[in-house]
Amino acid sequence: MRRISEIEATFLAVLFLGLFAMAARNATDPDLWWHLATGRFIAQHNAVPHTDPFSYTSAGKPWIAHEWLTDILLYGLYRLGGFAGLIVVFAAVISAAFFPLYLRCGPNTYIAGVATVCAALATRPVWGVRPQILSLLLTSLWLLILERSEHNLKVLWWTLPLTVLWVNLHAGYALGLALLALLLASEWFEHKVGEQHSPSRLRMLAIILGLDLLLVPLNPNGTKLYWYPIATLRSTAMQTYIAEWASPNFHHPEYWPFLLLVLALFAIAGWPRVRIRFRDLLLLIVSLVAGLRSTRLIPFFVLIAVPIISKQSTKWLQNRKMKQSLRGHVPPLAYKTLNVSIILGMAAFAGVHTAEVIRQQPQSETQHFPEDAVSRLETHHPAGPIFNSYDWGGYLAWKLYPSVRVFIDGRADVYGDQFLHDFADTYELKDDWRKSLNRWHIQTVLIPKDSALATGLRSAPGWIVWFEGEQAVVLTRSVPVRTRPGPSSP
Repeated sequence: MRRISEIEATFLAVLFLGLFAMAARNATDPDLWWHLATGRFIAQHNAVPHTDPFSYTSAGKPWIAHEWLTDILLYGLYRLGGFAGLIVVFAAVISAAFFPLYLRCGPNTYIAGVATVCAALATRPVWGVRPQILSLLLTSLWLLILERSEHNLKVLWWTLPLTVLWVNLHAGYALGLALLALLLASEWFEHKVGEQHSPSRLRMLAIILGLDLLLVPLNPNGTKLYWYPIATLRSTAMQTYIAEWASPNFHHPEYWPFLLLVLALFAIAGWPRVRIRFRDLLLLIVSLVAGLRSTRLIPFFVLIAVPIISKQSTKWLQNRKMKQSLRGHVPPLAYKTLNVSIILGMAAFAGVHTAEVIRQQPQSETQHFPEDAVSRLETHHPAGPIFNSYDWGGYLAWKLYPSVRVFIDGRADVYGDQFLHDFADTYELKDDWRKSLNRWHIQTVLIPKDSALATGLRSAPGWIVWFEGEQAVVLTRSVPVRTRPGPSSP
Protein backbone atom coordinates (compact mmCIF):
# COMPACT_ATOMS: atom_id res chain seq x y z
CA MET A 1 0.00 0.00 0.00
CA ARG A 2 1.45 3.37 -1.04
CA ARG A 3 2.16 6.05 1.52
CA ILE A 4 -0.37 8.89 1.44
CA SER A 5 0.53 12.55 1.72
CA GLU A 6 -0.47 14.85 4.56
CA ILE A 7 -3.17 16.50 2.48
CA GLU A 8 -4.57 13.10 1.55
CA ALA A 9 -4.58 12.09 5.22
CA THR A 10 -6.42 15.31 6.06
CA PHE A 11 -8.90 14.65 3.28
CA LEU A 12 -9.58 11.14 4.61
CA ALA A 13 -9.94 12.33 8.20
CA VAL A 14 -12.47 14.96 7.13
CA LEU A 15 -14.25 12.42 4.93
CA PHE A 16 -14.80 9.84 7.65
CA LEU A 17 -15.58 12.40 10.35
CA GLY A 18 -18.20 13.72 7.95
CA LEU A 19 -19.59 10.23 7.41
CA PHE A 20 -19.78 9.77 11.18
CA ALA A 21 -21.70 13.03 11.54
CA MET A 22 -24.00 12.08 8.67
CA ALA A 23 -24.63 8.65 10.23
CA ALA A 24 -25.50 10.04 13.67
CA ARG A 25 -29.29 10.00 13.67
CA ASN A 26 -32.08 9.48 16.12
CA ALA A 27 -33.06 5.93 16.99
CA THR A 28 -36.48 5.67 15.31
CA ASP A 29 -36.43 2.16 13.84
CA PRO A 30 -39.59 0.43 15.15
CA ASP A 31 -37.72 -2.87 15.46
CA LEU A 32 -35.13 -1.42 17.84
CA TRP A 33 -37.56 -1.74 20.74
CA TRP A 34 -38.18 -5.46 20.46
CA HIS A 35 -34.43 -5.97 19.95
CA LEU A 36 -33.89 -4.18 23.26
CA ALA A 37 -36.66 -6.26 24.86
CA THR A 38 -35.00 -9.44 23.55
CA GLY A 39 -31.61 -8.41 24.89
CA ARG A 40 -33.20 -7.71 28.27
CA PHE A 41 -34.98 -11.09 28.18
CA ILE A 42 -31.70 -12.91 27.43
CA ALA A 43 -29.88 -11.02 30.20
CA GLN A 44 -32.62 -11.80 32.73
CA HIS A 45 -33.04 -15.48 31.81
CA ASN A 46 -29.46 -16.28 30.74
CA ALA A 47 -30.89 -18.06 27.73
CA VAL A 48 -31.81 -17.33 24.12
CA PRO A 49 -35.58 -17.66 23.59
CA HIS A 50 -36.75 -20.30 21.11
CA THR A 51 -40.46 -19.52 21.39
CA ASP A 52 -42.27 -16.19 21.29
CA PRO A 53 -42.45 -14.55 24.74
CA PHE A 54 -43.85 -11.14 23.77
CA SER A 55 -47.22 -11.69 22.08
CA TYR A 56 -50.41 -13.51 23.02
CA THR A 57 -51.27 -14.28 19.39
CA SER A 58 -48.12 -16.36 18.80
CA ALA A 59 -47.20 -17.27 22.37
CA GLY A 60 -45.32 -20.56 22.47
CA LYS A 61 -44.74 -20.68 18.71
CA PRO A 62 -41.18 -21.29 17.49
CA TRP A 63 -39.04 -18.21 17.09
CA ILE A 64 -35.59 -18.12 15.51
CA ALA A 65 -33.89 -15.26 17.35
CA HIS A 66 -31.12 -15.06 14.76
CA GLU A 67 -29.95 -11.62 15.99
CA TRP A 68 -29.52 -12.73 19.62
CA LEU A 69 -25.92 -11.52 19.93
CA THR A 70 -26.80 -8.16 18.42
CA ASP A 71 -29.73 -7.90 20.83
CA ILE A 72 -27.36 -8.40 23.76
CA LEU A 73 -25.03 -5.76 22.29
CA LEU A 74 -27.90 -3.29 21.87
CA TYR A 75 -29.20 -3.87 25.39
CA GLY A 76 -25.69 -3.65 26.85
CA LEU A 77 -24.99 -0.37 25.06
CA TYR A 78 -28.33 0.98 26.26
CA ARG A 79 -27.58 -0.02 29.85
CA LEU A 80 -24.14 1.59 29.70
CA GLY A 81 -24.82 4.74 27.72
CA GLY A 82 -28.51 5.02 27.00
CA PHE A 83 -29.54 6.22 23.56
CA ALA A 84 -26.38 8.33 23.40
CA GLY A 85 -24.31 5.14 23.45
CA LEU A 86 -26.44 3.51 20.77
CA ILE A 87 -26.34 6.55 18.48
CA VAL A 88 -22.57 7.07 18.79
CA VAL A 89 -21.60 3.40 18.39
CA PHE A 90 -23.81 2.78 15.37
CA ALA A 91 -22.68 6.01 13.71
CA ALA A 92 -19.13 4.73 14.16
CA VAL A 93 -20.06 1.31 12.72
CA ILE A 94 -21.67 2.92 9.67
CA SER A 95 -18.65 5.12 8.96
CA ALA A 96 -16.32 2.15 9.53
CA ALA A 97 -18.30 0.07 7.02
CA PHE A 98 -17.16 2.40 4.23
CA PHE A 99 -13.45 2.17 4.98
CA PRO A 100 -13.03 -1.28 3.37
CA LEU A 101 -15.01 0.06 0.41
CA TYR A 102 -12.67 3.06 0.18
CA LEU A 103 -9.69 0.68 0.09
CA ARG A 104 -11.31 -1.14 -2.85
CA CYS A 105 -11.93 2.05 -4.88
CA GLY A 106 -8.49 2.36 -6.48
CA PRO A 107 -5.25 4.23 -5.84
CA ASN A 108 -6.52 7.78 -6.34
CA THR A 109 -7.35 9.08 -2.88
CA TYR A 110 -9.72 11.78 -4.03
CA ILE A 111 -11.67 9.76 -6.58
CA ALA A 112 -11.95 6.93 -4.06
CA GLY A 113 -13.13 9.42 -1.43
CA VAL A 114 -15.79 10.92 -3.68
CA ALA A 115 -16.91 7.42 -4.65
CA THR A 116 -17.18 6.52 -0.95
CA VAL A 117 -19.39 9.53 -0.31
CA CYS A 118 -21.61 8.52 -3.25
CA ALA A 119 -21.88 5.02 -1.80
CA ALA A 120 -22.82 6.44 1.59
CA LEU A 121 -25.55 8.63 0.09
CA ALA A 122 -26.99 5.69 -1.82
CA THR A 123 -27.24 3.51 1.28
CA ARG A 124 -28.64 6.15 3.64
CA PRO A 125 -32.24 4.80 3.46
CA VAL A 126 -31.17 1.71 5.43
CA TRP A 127 -29.05 3.48 8.08
CA GLY A 128 -30.02 3.62 11.73
CA VAL A 129 -29.56 1.91 15.07
CA ARG A 130 -30.41 -1.55 13.76
CA PRO A 131 -28.80 -4.99 13.38
CA GLN A 132 -28.61 -4.68 9.59
CA ILE A 133 -25.83 -2.14 10.04
CA LEU A 134 -23.57 -4.85 11.41
CA SER A 135 -24.25 -6.85 8.25
CA LEU A 136 -23.32 -3.77 6.20
CA LEU A 137 -19.95 -3.63 7.96
CA LEU A 138 -19.31 -7.36 7.64
CA THR A 139 -20.35 -7.45 3.96
CA SER A 140 -17.95 -4.59 3.22
CA LEU A 141 -15.14 -6.35 5.08
CA TRP A 142 -16.01 -9.67 3.40
CA LEU A 143 -15.71 -8.11 -0.08
CA LEU A 144 -12.32 -6.64 0.83
CA ILE A 145 -11.13 -10.09 1.88
CA LEU A 146 -12.33 -11.64 -1.38
CA GLU A 147 -10.58 -8.93 -3.41
CA ARG A 148 -7.31 -9.20 -1.48
CA SER A 149 -7.39 -12.99 -1.86
CA GLU A 150 -6.41 -12.54 -5.53
CA HIS A 151 -2.92 -11.66 -4.32
CA ASN A 152 -2.83 -13.67 -1.10
CA LEU A 153 -5.03 -16.76 -0.76
CA LYS A 154 -4.33 -17.01 2.96
CA VAL A 155 -6.58 -14.04 3.74
CA LEU A 156 -9.58 -16.24 2.84
CA TRP A 157 -9.12 -18.00 6.19
CA TRP A 158 -10.38 -14.80 7.83
CA THR A 159 -13.85 -15.62 6.51
CA LEU A 160 -14.09 -18.50 9.00
CA PRO A 161 -14.12 -16.45 12.24
CA LEU A 162 -16.21 -13.82 10.46
CA THR A 163 -18.81 -16.47 9.61
CA VAL A 164 -19.05 -17.64 13.22
CA LEU A 165 -19.47 -14.04 14.39
CA TRP A 166 -21.86 -13.06 11.60
CA VAL A 167 -24.18 -16.04 11.96
CA ASN A 168 -24.79 -15.04 15.57
CA LEU A 169 -25.22 -11.33 14.85
CA HIS A 170 -27.60 -11.39 11.90
CA ALA A 171 -29.04 -13.69 9.23
CA GLY A 172 -27.35 -11.48 6.64
CA TYR A 173 -24.45 -13.94 6.93
CA ALA A 174 -26.07 -15.65 3.93
CA LEU A 175 -24.98 -12.71 1.79
CA GLY A 176 -21.35 -13.46 2.52
CA LEU A 177 -21.75 -17.10 1.57
CA ALA A 178 -23.63 -16.12 -1.59
CA LEU A 179 -20.80 -13.77 -2.58
CA LEU A 180 -18.23 -16.51 -2.05
CA ALA A 181 -20.31 -19.00 -4.06
CA LEU A 182 -20.77 -16.51 -6.92
CA LEU A 183 -17.03 -15.77 -6.93
CA LEU A 184 -16.21 -19.47 -7.11
CA ALA A 185 -18.74 -20.15 -9.90
CA SER A 186 -17.63 -17.16 -11.99
CA GLU A 187 -13.92 -17.87 -11.66
CA TRP A 188 -14.51 -21.54 -12.50
CA PHE A 189 -16.32 -20.39 -15.66
CA GLU A 190 -13.50 -17.99 -16.53
CA HIS A 191 -11.01 -20.81 -16.03
CA LYS A 192 -12.99 -23.05 -18.41
CA VAL A 193 -13.03 -20.41 -21.15
CA GLY A 194 -9.31 -19.80 -20.94
CA GLU A 195 -8.82 -17.12 -18.30
CA GLN A 196 -5.75 -17.49 -16.13
CA HIS A 197 -6.98 -18.88 -12.82
CA SER A 198 -4.81 -21.39 -11.02
CA PRO A 199 -6.52 -24.65 -10.00
CA SER A 200 -5.13 -24.12 -6.48
CA ARG A 201 -7.14 -20.87 -6.15
CA LEU A 202 -10.34 -22.60 -7.23
CA ARG A 203 -9.67 -25.43 -4.78
CA MET A 204 -9.05 -22.96 -1.97
CA LEU A 205 -12.26 -21.07 -2.72
CA ALA A 206 -14.22 -24.33 -2.70
CA ILE A 207 -12.61 -25.47 0.57
CA ILE A 208 -13.29 -22.14 2.30
CA LEU A 209 -16.90 -22.12 1.08
CA GLY A 210 -17.38 -25.66 2.40
CA LEU A 211 -15.86 -24.81 5.77
CA ASP A 212 -17.95 -21.64 6.07
CA LEU A 213 -21.09 -23.68 5.40
CA LEU A 214 -20.09 -26.17 8.08
CA LEU A 215 -19.70 -23.34 10.59
CA VAL A 216 -23.24 -21.99 10.14
CA PRO A 217 -24.82 -24.27 12.80
CA LEU A 218 -22.52 -22.78 15.48
CA ASN A 219 -25.34 -20.69 16.88
CA PRO A 220 -28.17 -21.24 19.42
CA ASN A 221 -30.60 -22.15 16.62
CA GLY A 222 -28.35 -24.73 14.98
CA THR A 223 -29.14 -25.86 11.44
CA LYS A 224 -32.33 -23.77 11.34
CA LEU A 225 -30.17 -20.83 10.28
CA TYR A 226 -29.54 -22.55 6.95
CA TRP A 227 -33.16 -22.08 5.92
CA TYR A 228 -34.12 -18.89 7.72
CA PRO A 229 -32.75 -16.40 5.13
CA ILE A 230 -34.47 -18.33 2.31
CA ALA A 231 -37.80 -18.37 4.14
CA THR A 232 -37.54 -14.62 4.74
CA LEU A 233 -36.94 -13.88 1.05
CA ARG A 234 -39.86 -16.11 0.05
CA SER A 235 -42.40 -14.39 2.30
CA THR A 236 -44.91 -12.59 0.07
CA ALA A 237 -46.49 -10.82 3.04
CA MET A 238 -43.19 -9.26 4.08
CA GLN A 239 -42.63 -8.06 0.52
CA THR A 240 -46.13 -6.57 0.50
CA TYR A 241 -46.41 -4.90 3.89
CA ILE A 242 -42.86 -4.07 5.01
CA ALA A 243 -41.52 -0.99 3.22
CA GLU A 244 -37.82 -1.87 3.21
CA TRP A 245 -38.51 -5.26 1.61
CA ALA A 246 -40.37 -3.56 -1.25
CA SER A 247 -38.73 -2.14 -4.38
CA PRO A 248 -37.22 1.36 -4.03
CA ASN A 249 -39.63 4.10 -5.04
CA PHE A 250 -37.66 6.48 -7.24
CA HIS A 251 -40.26 9.19 -6.75
CA HIS A 252 -38.66 9.68 -3.31
CA PRO A 253 -35.43 11.77 -3.36
CA GLU A 254 -33.72 9.47 -0.85
CA TYR A 255 -33.39 6.83 -3.60
CA TRP A 256 -31.98 9.16 -6.27
CA PRO A 257 -28.31 8.54 -5.32
CA PHE A 258 -28.90 4.82 -5.86
CA LEU A 259 -30.52 5.56 -9.24
CA LEU A 260 -27.59 7.79 -10.25
CA LEU A 261 -25.14 5.01 -9.40
CA VAL A 262 -27.11 2.60 -11.59
CA LEU A 263 -27.05 5.09 -14.47
CA ALA A 264 -23.32 5.75 -13.95
CA LEU A 265 -22.64 2.02 -14.07
CA PHE A 266 -24.55 1.65 -17.35
CA ALA A 267 -22.66 4.62 -18.80
CA ILE A 268 -19.31 3.08 -17.88
CA ALA A 269 -20.32 -0.38 -19.07
CA GLY A 270 -21.34 1.11 -22.43
CA TRP A 271 -18.01 2.87 -22.93
CA PRO A 272 -16.22 1.15 -25.86
CA ARG A 273 -12.84 0.81 -24.16
CA VAL A 274 -14.17 -0.59 -20.88
CA ARG A 275 -13.96 -4.32 -20.36
CA ILE A 276 -15.73 -5.73 -17.30
CA ARG A 277 -14.73 -9.20 -16.17
CA PHE A 278 -17.35 -11.93 -16.22
CA ARG A 279 -16.93 -12.26 -12.46
CA ASP A 280 -17.72 -8.61 -11.87
CA LEU A 281 -20.53 -8.66 -14.41
CA LEU A 282 -22.20 -11.60 -12.65
CA LEU A 283 -21.94 -9.91 -9.26
CA LEU A 284 -23.29 -6.65 -10.70
CA ILE A 285 -26.29 -8.31 -12.33
CA VAL A 286 -27.23 -10.33 -9.24
CA SER A 287 -26.79 -7.39 -6.88
CA LEU A 288 -28.65 -4.97 -9.17
CA VAL A 289 -31.64 -7.29 -9.40
CA ALA A 290 -31.56 -7.66 -5.60
CA GLY A 291 -31.34 -3.91 -5.05
CA LEU A 292 -34.19 -3.16 -7.45
CA ARG A 293 -36.32 -5.85 -5.83
CA SER A 294 -35.77 -4.75 -2.25
CA THR A 295 -34.64 -1.49 -0.64
CA ARG A 296 -32.94 -3.50 2.08
CA LEU A 297 -30.54 -5.00 -0.48
CA ILE A 298 -29.44 -1.70 -2.05
CA PRO A 299 -26.13 -1.80 -0.08
CA PHE A 300 -25.36 -5.17 -1.70
CA PHE A 301 -25.30 -3.49 -5.13
CA VAL A 302 -23.57 -0.34 -3.92
CA LEU A 303 -20.66 -2.21 -2.30
CA ILE A 304 -20.03 -4.06 -5.56
CA ALA A 305 -20.69 -1.32 -8.11
CA VAL A 306 -18.95 1.69 -6.56
CA PRO A 307 -15.37 0.27 -6.63
CA ILE A 308 -15.84 -0.65 -10.29
CA ILE A 309 -17.09 2.85 -11.12
CA SER A 310 -14.27 4.42 -9.13
CA LYS A 311 -11.50 2.37 -10.74
CA GLN A 312 -12.80 3.03 -14.24
CA SER A 313 -13.00 6.75 -13.48
CA THR A 314 -9.40 6.70 -12.27
CA LYS A 315 -8.26 5.03 -15.49
CA TRP A 316 -10.12 7.60 -17.55
CA LEU A 317 -8.46 10.47 -15.72
CA GLN A 318 -5.03 8.87 -16.00
CA ASN A 319 -5.50 8.44 -19.74
CA ARG A 320 -6.24 12.17 -19.98
CA LYS A 321 -3.03 12.85 -17.98
CA MET A 322 -4.83 14.85 -15.30
CA LYS A 323 -2.40 15.29 -12.42
CA GLN A 324 -2.84 16.81 -9.00
CA SER A 325 -0.78 19.62 -7.60
CA LEU A 326 -2.55 20.62 -4.45
CA ARG A 327 0.22 21.51 -2.05
CA GLY A 328 1.77 24.39 -3.96
CA HIS A 329 4.34 26.49 -2.13
CA VAL A 330 2.75 26.61 1.32
CA PRO A 331 5.38 26.64 4.10
CA PRO A 332 5.58 23.24 5.91
CA LEU A 333 4.63 24.56 9.36
CA ALA A 334 1.67 26.55 8.04
CA TYR A 335 0.68 23.55 5.92
CA LYS A 336 0.63 21.24 8.94
CA THR A 337 -1.19 23.80 11.06
CA LEU A 338 -3.85 24.16 8.37
CA ASN A 339 -4.33 20.39 8.15
CA VAL A 340 -4.66 19.99 11.91
CA SER A 341 -7.08 22.93 12.07
CA ILE A 342 -9.26 21.40 9.36
CA ILE A 343 -9.39 18.05 11.14
CA LEU A 344 -10.13 19.62 14.52
CA GLY A 345 -12.82 21.79 12.97
CA MET A 346 -14.50 18.81 11.37
CA ALA A 347 -14.22 16.80 14.59
CA ALA A 348 -15.84 19.67 16.49
CA PHE A 349 -18.64 19.85 13.96
CA ALA A 350 -19.21 16.08 14.17
CA GLY A 351 -19.25 16.26 17.97
CA VAL A 352 -21.67 19.19 18.13
CA HIS A 353 -23.97 17.62 15.55
CA THR A 354 -23.99 14.27 17.35
CA ALA A 355 -24.68 15.96 20.69
CA GLU A 356 -27.65 17.77 19.13
CA VAL A 357 -28.99 14.48 17.72
CA ILE A 358 -28.71 12.89 21.17
CA ARG A 359 -30.46 15.88 22.75
CA GLN A 360 -33.37 15.49 20.32
CA GLN A 361 -33.82 11.75 20.97
CA PRO A 362 -36.65 12.14 23.56
CA GLN A 363 -38.53 14.47 21.21
CA SER A 364 -38.00 12.05 18.32
CA GLU A 365 -39.39 9.18 20.40
CA THR A 366 -42.48 11.24 21.19
CA GLN A 367 -42.95 12.06 17.50
CA HIS A 368 -42.69 8.48 16.27
CA PHE A 369 -44.11 6.38 19.10
CA PRO A 370 -47.13 6.53 21.46
CA GLU A 371 -45.18 7.59 24.55
CA ASP A 372 -48.10 9.36 26.23
CA ALA A 373 -50.56 6.54 25.54
CA VAL A 374 -48.12 3.92 26.84
CA SER A 375 -47.51 5.98 29.99
CA ARG A 376 -51.26 5.96 30.59
CA LEU A 377 -51.45 2.20 30.00
CA GLU A 378 -48.61 1.63 32.47
CA THR A 379 -50.77 3.04 35.27
CA HIS A 380 -54.17 1.93 33.93
CA HIS A 381 -53.80 -1.57 32.53
CA PRO A 382 -55.96 -2.18 29.45
CA ALA A 383 -59.10 -4.25 29.79
CA GLY A 384 -58.58 -7.54 27.98
CA PRO A 385 -56.32 -8.22 24.98
CA ILE A 386 -54.86 -5.22 23.17
CA PHE A 387 -54.73 -4.74 19.40
CA ASN A 388 -51.79 -2.57 18.29
CA SER A 389 -50.26 -1.30 15.08
CA TYR A 390 -47.39 -3.26 13.54
CA ASP A 391 -44.79 -0.52 14.02
CA TRP A 392 -45.67 0.00 17.68
CA GLY A 393 -45.61 -3.62 18.83
CA GLY A 394 -41.91 -3.59 19.66
CA TYR A 395 -42.30 -0.35 21.60
CA LEU A 396 -45.06 -1.93 23.69
CA ALA A 397 -42.94 -5.05 24.27
CA TRP A 398 -40.09 -2.88 25.56
CA LYS A 399 -42.25 -0.65 27.73
CA LEU A 400 -45.02 -2.96 29.01
CA TYR A 401 -43.75 -6.55 28.94
CA PRO A 402 -44.48 -8.79 30.84
CA SER A 403 -47.65 -7.15 32.20
CA VAL A 404 -49.00 -6.61 28.68
CA ARG A 405 -48.52 -8.91 25.70
CA VAL A 406 -48.75 -7.48 22.18
CA PHE A 407 -50.96 -8.46 19.27
CA ILE A 408 -48.16 -8.07 16.71
CA ASP A 409 -44.68 -6.58 16.41
CA GLY A 410 -41.87 -6.34 13.87
CA ARG A 411 -40.95 -10.05 14.00
CA ALA A 412 -42.99 -10.82 10.89
CA ASP A 413 -41.49 -14.31 10.58
CA VAL A 414 -43.01 -15.30 13.93
CA TYR A 415 -46.56 -14.49 12.87
CA GLY A 416 -46.57 -15.89 9.34
CA ASP A 417 -48.03 -14.62 6.07
CA GLN A 418 -51.70 -15.39 6.73
CA PHE A 419 -51.66 -13.59 10.08
CA LEU A 420 -50.08 -10.54 8.44
CA HIS A 421 -52.75 -10.55 5.73
CA ASP A 422 -55.52 -10.74 8.35
CA PHE A 423 -53.90 -7.96 10.37
CA ALA A 424 -53.64 -5.74 7.29
CA ASP A 425 -57.33 -6.31 6.46
CA THR A 426 -58.30 -5.16 9.94
CA TYR A 427 -55.93 -2.22 10.08
CA GLU A 428 -56.93 -0.97 6.62
CA LEU A 429 -60.68 -1.74 6.97
CA LYS A 430 -60.65 -4.26 4.12
CA ASP A 431 -63.01 -7.18 3.52
CA ASP A 432 -64.09 -8.74 6.83
CA TRP A 433 -62.02 -6.27 8.85
CA ARG A 434 -63.63 -7.19 12.17
CA LYS A 435 -62.35 -10.76 11.82
CA SER A 436 -59.18 -10.36 13.92
CA LEU A 437 -60.90 -8.18 16.53
CA ASN A 438 -63.60 -10.79 17.10
CA ARG A 439 -61.38 -13.85 16.80
CA TRP A 440 -59.01 -12.64 19.50
CA HIS A 441 -61.74 -11.02 21.63
CA ILE A 442 -59.99 -7.65 21.44
CA GLN A 443 -61.05 -5.25 24.20
CA THR A 444 -58.53 -2.41 23.62
CA VAL A 445 -57.07 -0.94 20.45
CA LEU A 446 -53.91 1.24 20.37
CA ILE A 447 -53.30 2.67 16.90
CA PRO A 448 -52.31 5.94 15.16
CA LYS A 449 -55.19 8.35 15.46
CA ASP A 450 -55.20 9.07 11.72
CA SER A 451 -55.30 5.39 10.68
CA ALA A 452 -58.20 3.85 8.79
CA LEU A 453 -59.05 1.54 11.71
CA ALA A 454 -59.20 4.49 14.12
CA THR A 455 -61.64 6.24 11.81
CA GLY A 456 -63.76 3.10 11.50
CA LEU A 457 -63.91 2.35 15.21
CA ARG A 458 -64.75 5.93 16.16
CA SER A 459 -68.04 5.54 14.32
CA ALA A 460 -68.57 1.83 15.05
CA PRO A 461 -71.17 0.91 17.67
CA GLY A 462 -69.74 -0.56 20.86
CA TRP A 463 -66.43 1.34 20.79
CA ILE A 464 -65.42 4.48 22.69
CA VAL A 465 -62.29 6.64 22.82
CA TRP A 466 -60.52 5.94 26.11
CA PHE A 467 -57.46 8.11 25.47
CA GLU A 468 -56.16 10.30 22.66
CA GLY A 469 -52.66 11.73 22.59
CA GLU A 470 -50.15 13.28 20.21
CA GLN A 471 -49.74 10.21 18.01
CA ALA A 472 -52.16 7.57 19.21
CA VAL A 473 -55.73 6.90 20.14
CA VAL A 474 -56.79 4.18 22.55
CA LEU A 475 -60.27 2.79 21.96
CA THR A 476 -62.06 0.27 24.14
CA ARG A 477 -65.27 -1.69 23.87
CA SER A 478 -68.11 -0.03 25.70
CA VAL A 479 -69.50 -3.52 26.42
CA PRO A 480 -66.59 -5.89 27.18
CA VAL A 481 -66.58 -9.28 25.48
CA ARG A 482 -66.86 -12.23 27.81
CA THR A 483 -63.87 -14.34 26.88
CA ARG A 484 -60.23 -13.42 27.07
CA PRO A 485 -57.95 -15.69 25.04
CA GLY A 486 -55.00 -17.47 26.54
CA PRO A 487 -51.69 -18.17 24.82
CA SER A 488 -53.08 -21.20 23.01
CA SER A 489 -56.33 -19.61 21.85
CA PRO A 490 -57.08 -19.92 18.13
